[in-house]
Amino acid sequence: MAAVKRKSNAAGSTNTARADVLRVLGVLKVATTDQIQRIAMPHLNHRHTGKPTEAKRKTARTATHTAALADLRTHRLAANGGSTSTGEALRHLTLKGLEAAATELQCPLSEMGATARGAGAGGASHPMAVNETVIALLRPNPELAKLATDRPEVRAAAQAVVDAPGGVGSIGSYWTEVPLPVAGSWSTPGRGGAQADIVLTAPQDGVPLLFVEVDNCHETAEELADKLEKYARFFRRKVKDTVGKAQPMWRTRWTTPLGTWATTRTHQCCSSSTRSVPATPNAPSRAWPPSPATSGPGPRTTTRTSTTTTRRSPSSRPP
Repeated sequence: MAAVKRKSNAAGSTNTARADVLRVLGVLKVATTDQIQRIAMPHLNHRHTGKPTEAKRKTARTATHTAALADLRTHRLAANGGSTSTGEALRHLTLKGLEAAATELQCPLSEMGATARGAGAGGASHPMAVNETVIALLRPNPELAKLATDRPEVRAAAQAVVDAPGGVGSIGSYWTEVPLPVAGSWSTPGRGGAQADIVLTAPQDGVPLLFVEVDNCHETAEELADKLEKYARFFRRKVKDTVGKAQPMWRTRWTTPLGTWATTRTHQCCSSSTRSVPATPNAPSRAWPPSPATSGPGPRTTTRTSTTTTRRSPSSRPP
């Protein structure tokens, strides 16, 4: 009996879908299949509306990336990592997968961060809020050409998303969980520094560099103020370049056009507060009023952002 040839991708996934997963998980580190699909193939949000339940609609629209994740697990590039508080499986990359993602994102491996192994042990409420904030900023647009043969109401719903205000950047414009060392190096930061939830660089959309803090209302106002002071200390830090000239440490990783805000004495940090959990009892003033939920079929985590400025002057303090 002739030996059966083993399929390299037994789940039948495509190169495009596997690359989608590598890019999204390379940025977000840990995510649900639903979040991967909403970023990578948003046109699927408008299909399968005839399914009787939301669970069946989600299963149908995420099938492509579910297969891709299965094949990536076979190749030891991805793994399951716990579940959210609502029972959705969490996915993350392995070290080998992180290397593959760096290639897809055309990013140095040294800037890719960790694999987020174990992040889902406690439900990953904060990473999920970070992911929803990235999706809200991206506002992924469906490709109308992929819906050319769908029903008119499906195309109309997708067109409405395309006609709405656009998002900022592409998935490759974002980094998550980025250390901002006030001592040590990028790869081995010392104590006392901050960790940016999101760093966004999208000069094509008028955002050369933006730091985003995502808050589940678990921190007091004093704790947030202390975090902004850590940002200020990081922005003040200088290191010597290859010719011995001192320059701000942040410029060794990110660049901004001369004359923009990033070359002055201020830096932009955006704080995003979600309504997925109640505000802390001892800081009720931090609970922002309701705002429209982010679009898309995923969890209705609501975000509201306000821009604050961290000054590099030692005498400054966050408001």
